[in-house]
Amino acid sequence: MLVTCSGLSNTGKLTGQAGMVARQRCPGSVEACIPAHRLPASLSGRIVALDGCEDACALKKLRENRVEPDLHVVATECGVVKNGMAEPRFAEIERLAGAVIEAIRSGQQPGVHHPSGP
Repeated sequence: MLVTCSGLSNTGKLTGQAGMVARQRCPGSVEACIPAHRLPASLSGRIVALDGCEDACALKKLRENRVEPDLHVVATECGVVKNGMAEPRFAEIERLAGAVIEAIRSGQQPGVHHPSGP
């Protein structure tokens, strides 16, 4: 399950879009893609927090609910630049979706870390 930041900045919007692409490309590996502000009462399976920036809104929301994700992917750590309210570009969606898919398949990669921070 992907839990996305889905914030208002370009990187926040990017998390929702990249999460949906990852879900479409890996339906057996990604059962759902949900915004952090719409967390269900209970979560099960492998959980990936997908944040747009170092503010880590998805990770924080999961931890508020006493859930520790298996992986934490951050768009800005994958080479995406946060630039205000701009719309995410196709190349950024592809880059982040690829990073998410690789993280799920391998357990980690550059730009992806096991959560222990914020």
